[in-house]
Amino acid sequence: MAPESTWSSIGFVEPSFSSPKRVGRDGFLGLRFARRFGRTILAQCRFRLPLQALTPFELADGTACLMLLNPTGGLVGGDFLCTQIIQEPDTRVCLTTPSATRVYRTRDQPTVQETSIHVGETAALEYFPDHVIPHQDSKFHQSLRVEMARGSRGMFWDALAAGRVAHGEHWNFHEFDSRTEIFLCGHPVFLNRTRIRPAELDPARLGLAEGFNYLATLAIVVDEFDRSKETVAAMGAELTSMPHVYGGASVLAGGGCVVKLLARSAADLLHAQTTLWGCARQMVFGSAAVDLRKY
Repeated sequence: MAPESTWSSIGFVEPSFSSPKRVGRDGFLGLRFARRFGRTILAQCRFRLPLQALTPFELADGTACLMLLNPTGGLVGGDFLCTQIIQEPDTRVCLTTPSATRVYRTRDQPTVQETSIHVGETAALEYFPDHVIPHQDSKFHQSLRVEMARGSRGMFWDALAAGRVAHGEHWNFHEFDSRTEIFLCGHPVFLNRTRIRPAELDPARLGLAEGFNYLATLAIVVDEFDRSKETVAAMGAELTSMPHVYGGASVLAGGGCVVKLLARSAADLLHAQTTLWGCARQMVFGSAAVDLRKY
Protein backbone atom coordinates (compact mmCIF):
# COMPACT_ATOMS: atom_id res chain seq x y z
CA MET A 1 0.00 0.00 0.00
CA ALA A 2 1.40 3.40 -0.98
CA PRO A 3 1.66 6.08 1.72
CA GLU A 4 -0.54 9.15 1.73
CA SER A 5 1.12 12.57 1.99
CA THR A 6 0.15 15.48 4.22
CA TRP A 7 1.70 18.96 4.13
CA SER A 8 2.78 20.14 7.57
CA SER A 9 2.51 23.75 8.73
CA ILE A 10 6.24 24.33 8.13
CA GLY A 11 6.46 22.95 4.63
CA PHE A 12 7.40 19.29 5.08
CA VAL A 13 5.50 16.51 3.32
CA GLU A 14 4.58 13.87 5.88
CA PRO A 15 3.74 10.45 4.40
CA SER A 16 1.66 7.96 6.35
CA PHE A 17 -0.30 4.76 5.82
CA SER A 18 -4.00 4.95 6.50
CA SER A 19 -4.84 1.23 6.84
CA PRO A 20 -5.86 0.39 10.45
CA LYS A 21 -4.92 -3.26 9.82
CA ARG A 22 -1.25 -2.46 9.32
CA VAL A 23 1.14 -3.35 12.14
CA GLY A 24 3.75 -0.78 13.10
CA ARG A 25 3.95 2.99 13.47
CA ASP A 26 4.54 5.96 11.18
CA GLY A 27 7.50 8.02 12.31
CA PHE A 28 8.41 11.38 10.80
CA LEU A 29 11.29 13.80 11.25
CA GLY A 30 11.61 17.10 9.40
CA LEU A 31 14.66 19.36 9.88
CA ARG A 32 15.65 22.64 8.24
CA PHE A 33 19.07 24.20 8.82
CA ALA A 34 19.78 27.86 8.07
CA ARG A 35 22.65 30.33 8.27
CA ARG A 36 22.10 33.14 10.77
CA PHE A 37 24.67 35.69 11.99
CA GLY A 38 27.58 33.61 10.69
CA ARG A 39 26.41 30.36 12.35
CA THR A 40 24.47 27.27 11.28
CA ILE A 41 21.28 26.88 13.29
CA LEU A 42 18.39 24.45 13.39
CA ALA A 43 15.67 26.75 12.06
CA GLN A 44 12.79 24.25 12.01
CA CYS A 45 12.17 20.86 13.57
CA ARG A 46 9.10 18.65 13.46
CA PHE A 47 8.92 15.03 14.56
CA ARG A 48 6.49 12.23 15.27
CA LEU A 49 7.60 9.21 17.30
CA PRO A 50 9.31 6.83 16.85
CA LEU A 51 11.61 9.45 15.29
CA GLN A 52 13.09 12.36 17.19
CA ALA A 53 16.12 14.68 17.15
CA LEU A 54 18.25 15.92 20.03
CA THR A 55 19.30 19.55 20.44
CA PRO A 56 22.23 20.34 18.12
CA PHE A 57 25.61 21.40 19.44
CA GLU A 58 28.44 23.19 17.66
CA LEU A 59 31.76 21.58 16.78
CA ALA A 60 35.05 23.46 16.90
CA ASP A 61 34.90 24.30 13.19
CA GLY A 62 31.37 25.74 13.41
CA THR A 63 29.55 22.64 12.21
CA ALA A 64 26.13 22.08 13.76
CA CYS A 65 26.08 18.48 15.01
CA LEU A 66 22.76 16.75 15.67
CA MET A 67 21.89 13.21 16.74
CA LEU A 68 18.97 11.46 15.07
CA LEU A 69 17.13 9.44 17.69
CA ASN A 70 14.71 6.54 17.95
CA PRO A 71 13.75 6.51 21.65
CA THR A 72 11.77 3.27 21.30
CA GLY A 73 14.96 1.20 21.24
CA GLY A 74 14.53 -0.41 17.83
CA LEU A 75 12.44 -0.95 14.72
CA VAL A 76 9.70 -3.53 14.26
CA GLY A 77 8.00 -4.98 11.20
CA GLY A 78 5.43 -2.59 9.76
CA ASP A 79 7.19 0.58 10.95
CA PHE A 80 7.42 3.28 8.28
CA LEU A 81 9.95 5.99 9.12
CA CYS A 82 10.41 9.08 6.97
CA THR A 83 13.10 11.73 7.46
CA GLN A 84 13.28 14.95 5.43
CA ILE A 85 16.25 17.30 5.87
CA ILE A 86 16.82 20.65 4.19
CA GLN A 87 20.11 22.51 4.36
CA GLU A 88 19.99 26.11 3.21
CA PRO A 89 23.06 27.58 1.42
CA ASP A 90 26.36 27.91 3.32
CA THR A 91 25.27 25.70 6.23
CA ARG A 92 27.56 23.07 7.79
CA VAL A 93 25.84 20.08 9.35
CA CYS A 94 26.88 16.77 10.90
CA LEU A 95 24.20 14.11 11.42
CA THR A 96 24.75 10.93 13.42
CA THR A 97 22.96 8.56 15.79
CA PRO A 98 23.65 7.82 19.47
CA SER A 99 23.93 4.06 18.84
CA ALA A 100 23.38 1.29 16.33
CA THR A 101 19.93 0.78 14.79
CA ARG A 102 18.34 -2.50 15.89
CA VAL A 103 15.79 -4.14 13.61
CA TYR A 104 13.65 -6.74 15.37
CA ARG A 105 12.15 -9.90 13.93
CA THR A 106 8.91 -9.74 11.99
CA ARG A 107 6.32 -12.31 10.92
CA ASP A 108 5.45 -10.59 7.66
CA GLN A 109 5.85 -6.86 7.01
CA PRO A 110 9.29 -5.27 6.65
CA THR A 111 10.52 -2.19 8.44
CA VAL A 112 10.80 0.71 5.97
CA GLN A 113 13.03 3.72 6.53
CA GLU A 114 13.27 6.51 3.93
CA THR A 115 15.54 9.55 4.18
CA SER A 116 15.73 12.49 1.78
CA ILE A 117 18.23 15.33 2.12
CA HIS A 118 18.65 18.56 0.16
CA VAL A 119 22.08 20.18 0.48
CA GLY A 120 22.04 23.81 -0.64
CA GLU A 121 24.71 25.75 -2.54
CA THR A 122 28.15 25.75 -0.88
CA ALA A 123 26.71 23.80 2.07
CA ALA A 124 28.50 20.87 3.71
CA LEU A 125 27.04 17.67 5.18
CA GLU A 126 28.54 14.82 7.19
CA TYR A 127 26.05 11.93 7.46
CA PHE A 128 27.40 9.23 9.78
CA PRO A 129 24.70 7.05 11.37
CA ASP A 130 25.91 4.05 13.34
CA HIS A 131 25.55 0.62 11.78
CA VAL A 132 22.37 -1.42 11.42
CA ILE A 133 21.97 -4.63 13.45
CA PRO A 134 19.31 -6.89 11.88
CA HIS A 135 17.99 -9.44 14.37
CA GLN A 136 17.02 -12.97 13.43
CA ASP A 137 14.02 -13.12 11.04
CA SER A 138 13.97 -9.36 10.47
CA LYS A 139 13.20 -7.54 7.22
CA PHE A 140 14.62 -4.07 6.66
CA HIS A 141 14.25 -1.77 3.65
CA GLN A 142 16.00 1.59 3.74
CA SER A 143 16.70 4.33 1.22
CA LEU A 144 18.75 7.52 1.20
CA ARG A 145 18.28 10.12 -1.54
CA VAL A 146 20.46 13.23 -1.52
CA GLU A 147 20.17 16.26 -3.80
CA MET A 148 23.33 18.38 -3.71
CA ALA A 149 23.54 21.88 -5.17
CA ARG A 150 26.46 23.66 -6.81
CA GLY A 151 29.53 24.08 -4.64
CA SER A 152 28.29 21.66 -1.96
CA ARG A 153 30.26 18.93 -0.19
CA GLY A 154 29.09 15.74 1.48
CA MET A 155 30.31 12.57 3.22
CA PHE A 156 27.94 9.61 3.69
CA TRP A 157 28.43 6.46 5.79
CA ASP A 158 26.38 3.26 5.60
CA ALA A 159 27.23 0.14 7.63
CA LEU A 160 25.67 -3.24 8.42
CA ALA A 161 26.32 -6.01 10.94
CA ALA A 162 25.81 -9.69 10.16
CA GLY A 163 23.39 -9.77 13.09
CA ARG A 164 23.76 -9.91 16.85
CA VAL A 165 27.24 -11.37 16.58
CA ALA A 166 27.74 -11.64 20.35
CA HIS A 167 24.61 -13.84 20.48
CA GLY A 168 25.93 -16.10 17.76
CA GLU A 169 23.66 -14.68 15.03
CA HIS A 170 25.29 -14.54 11.62
CA TRP A 171 23.31 -13.71 8.48
CA ASN A 172 20.05 -15.27 9.71
CA PHE A 173 17.75 -12.32 9.01
CA HIS A 174 15.19 -12.56 6.20
CA GLU A 175 16.18 -9.53 4.14
CA PHE A 176 18.26 -6.37 4.15
CA ASP A 177 17.70 -3.96 1.25
CA SER A 178 19.52 -0.62 1.21
CA ARG A 179 19.53 2.02 -1.57
CA THR A 180 21.66 5.15 -1.74
CA GLU A 181 21.19 7.74 -4.49
CA ILE A 182 23.27 10.92 -4.51
CA PHE A 183 22.73 13.61 -7.14
CA LEU A 184 24.98 16.61 -7.73
CA CYS A 185 23.51 19.54 -9.66
CA GLY A 186 20.78 17.22 -10.90
CA HIS A 187 23.15 14.51 -12.16
CA PRO A 188 23.58 11.11 -10.49
CA VAL A 189 27.09 10.70 -9.10
CA PHE A 190 26.66 7.74 -6.73
CA LEU A 191 24.02 5.01 -6.99
CA ASN A 192 24.42 2.02 -4.71
CA ARG A 193 22.18 -0.86 -3.70
CA THR A 194 22.89 -3.62 -1.20
CA ARG A 195 20.34 -6.42 -1.10
CA ILE A 196 21.01 -9.45 1.08
CA ARG A 197 18.75 -12.50 1.43
CA PRO A 198 20.85 -15.04 3.33
CA ALA A 199 18.42 -17.91 2.68
CA GLU A 200 18.99 -17.49 -1.07
CA LEU A 201 22.73 -16.73 -1.05
CA ASP A 202 24.89 -17.16 2.04
CA PRO A 203 26.98 -13.97 2.54
CA ALA A 204 29.64 -16.00 4.38
CA ARG A 205 30.53 -17.95 1.24
CA LEU A 206 33.83 -17.49 -0.58
CA GLY A 207 34.05 -14.21 -2.50
CA LEU A 208 31.43 -12.40 -0.42
CA ALA A 209 31.73 -11.49 3.28
CA GLU A 210 33.58 -14.73 4.16
CA GLY A 211 34.80 -14.44 7.78
CA PHE A 212 33.91 -10.77 8.20
CA ASN A 213 30.92 -9.70 10.28
CA TYR A 214 30.51 -6.06 9.22
CA LEU A 215 30.41 -4.24 5.91
CA ALA A 216 30.42 -0.50 5.25
CA THR A 217 30.51 2.14 2.52
CA LEU A 218 31.84 5.68 2.71
CA ALA A 219 30.93 7.99 -0.18
CA ILE A 220 32.52 11.42 -0.54
CA VAL A 221 30.86 13.74 -3.07
CA VAL A 222 32.25 17.22 -3.73
CA ASP A 223 31.44 19.66 -6.50
CA GLU A 224 34.52 20.59 -8.57
CA PHE A 225 36.87 18.58 -6.37
CA ASP A 226 40.47 18.46 -7.58
CA ARG A 227 41.84 16.23 -4.80
CA SER A 228 39.98 13.01 -5.59
CA LYS A 229 43.06 10.96 -6.43
CA GLU A 230 44.92 12.33 -3.43
CA THR A 231 41.98 11.47 -1.18
CA VAL A 232 41.76 7.94 -2.57
CA ALA A 233 45.47 7.44 -1.90
CA ALA A 234 45.06 8.68 1.68
CA MET A 235 42.07 6.40 2.27
CA GLY A 236 43.97 3.43 0.83
CA ALA A 237 46.90 4.10 3.14
CA GLU A 238 44.61 4.20 6.17
CA LEU A 239 42.96 0.91 5.19
CA THR A 240 46.36 -0.75 4.77
CA SER A 241 47.20 0.13 8.37
CA MET A 242 44.17 -1.77 9.72
CA PRO A 243 44.99 -5.52 10.01
CA HIS A 244 41.40 -6.64 10.67
CA VAL A 245 39.77 -4.52 7.96
CA TYR A 246 39.71 -5.35 4.27
CA GLY A 247 38.71 -2.75 1.71
CA GLY A 248 39.61 -0.34 -1.05
CA ALA A 249 38.94 3.16 -2.39
CA SER A 250 38.24 4.47 -5.89
CA VAL A 251 37.52 7.77 -7.60
CA LEU A 252 33.97 8.83 -8.46
CA ALA A 253 33.60 10.21 -11.98
CA GLY A 254 31.34 13.02 -10.77
CA GLY A 255 33.79 14.32 -8.16
CA GLY A 256 34.91 12.60 -4.97
CA CYS A 257 35.56 8.98 -4.05
CA VAL A 258 34.01 5.87 -2.51
CA VAL A 259 35.40 3.44 0.06
CA LYS A 260 34.11 -0.12 0.54
CA LEU A 261 35.27 -2.22 3.48
CA LEU A 262 34.71 -5.35 5.57
CA ALA A 263 35.50 -5.58 9.29
CA ARG A 264 35.69 -8.51 11.69
CA SER A 265 34.37 -6.86 14.86
CA ALA A 266 32.34 -3.83 15.94
CA ALA A 267 35.50 -2.35 17.44
CA ASP A 268 37.30 -2.74 14.10
CA LEU A 269 34.36 -1.11 12.30
CA LEU A 270 34.30 1.82 14.74
CA HIS A 271 38.04 2.29 14.38
CA ALA A 272 37.74 2.29 10.59
CA GLN A 273 34.85 4.76 10.67
CA THR A 274 36.65 7.14 13.03
CA THR A 275 39.94 6.97 11.13
CA LEU A 276 38.47 7.38 7.64
CA TRP A 277 36.11 10.12 8.79
CA GLY A 278 38.98 12.06 10.32
CA CYS A 279 41.06 11.67 7.18
CA ALA A 280 38.15 12.78 4.98
CA ARG A 281 37.46 15.84 7.15
CA GLN A 282 41.04 16.95 6.69
CA MET A 283 41.09 16.30 2.94
CA VAL A 284 37.66 17.70 2.09
CA PHE A 285 36.91 20.34 4.74
CA GLY A 286 40.37 21.23 6.02
CA SER A 287 39.05 20.46 9.51
CA ALA A 288 40.39 18.31 12.32
CA ALA A 289 38.87 14.94 13.24
CA VAL A 290 36.07 14.89 15.79
CA ASP A 291 35.51 12.48 18.66
CA LEU A 292 31.79 12.24 19.35
CA ARG A 293 31.43 10.49 22.70
CA LYS A 294 28.24 8.40 22.64
CA TYR A 295 28.45 6.62 25.98
